[in-house]
Amino acid sequence: MANHTLLLLSQDNAEYQALLRQAYLPGLTILAPEQEVDIQAALTKADILLGEPARLRARLKEAQALKWAQSTYAGVDALLDPDCRQDYLLTNIRGIFGPLVSEYVFAHLLSLTRHLRHYKEQQRLHNWQPIPYQSIHGKTMLIIGTGSIGQHIAHTAKHFGMTVLGISRSGREAAGFDHTYQLPALNNVLSRADVVVSVLPSTPQTRGLFDAQRINHVKPGAIFFNVGRGDVVDEGALIQALRQGSIGAAVLDVFATEPLPTASPLWDMPNVVITPHNSGYSFPEQIVTRFSRNYLRYIEGKPMEGMVDFNLGY
Repeated sequence: MANHTLLLLSQDNAEYQALLRQAYLPGLTILAPEQEVDIQAALTKADILLGEPARLRARLKEAQALKWAQSTYAGVDALLDPDCRQDYLLTNIRGIFGPLVSEYVFAHLLSLTRHLRHYKEQQRLHNWQPIPYQSIHGKTMLIIGTGSIGQHIAHTAKHFGMTVLGISRSGREAAGFDHTYQLPALNNVLSRADVVVSVLPSTPQTRGLFDAQRINHVKPGAIFFNVGRGDVVDEGALIQALRQGSIGAAVLDVFATEPLPTASPLWDMPNVVITPHNSGYSFPEQIVTRFSRNYLRYIEGKPMEGMVDFNLGY
């Protein structure tokens, strides 16, 4: 059996190293050096890398023996620039974040529609004052991106009695959706949605998709979620729509620049919820389970899960 060398390039190296050793993967040597000189030495012989995309990108040019890189994130934008090398297999962690992102969307959706932040403040003031609300039952949710994450959100929405519409590149039917459409239909469908959820990746086709013109088609008072990639949305246009009230509220987990600059007006807007890109956390246990399956496929010459197409961008 051929021997392979894995170099860990993660903020959680110690945890990954312990979990991978317990996985007893055949023929695999695991390296997790801390000193720069040792990392440089490891880069000359490691044919497999595992880590966050930004850390992988910083080492690509030095990874002389690289054949395969496993990202610990679903989004691998940092590795898709034309000036990055693409002469290796790249896999991501798509397919495991659906339940986490669905929890996130509905935690915030219910918090907004049931006025939980207001009641917390009223509790502080010892103020007994019911606030009118509407049920999300019977409302329409539009999910832009009908892959694994979108489908999990759709199934949860159906549980709450919502109508679920989807937008995808192909427009093909997808589990949990009442209707799916191709991208050219987006403007028409936006006007029907009470809740809009973008789970889009960052690709040449999606960047700036929600510009001022597109945002004008959003149903007045709708709640807008972005749990995909920040550069899909023109933040200036979104801020304007939120100020005017044409969008009722926004829940934003991703931004064009991360961390979100402290000077951004979004921080102080009462109808905006900001979270630090953590709607779907990469738990090392799940990553190692996926990596282990992929490693066994890799050494057997079988197709791996989460293969990234450098041309498509996902």
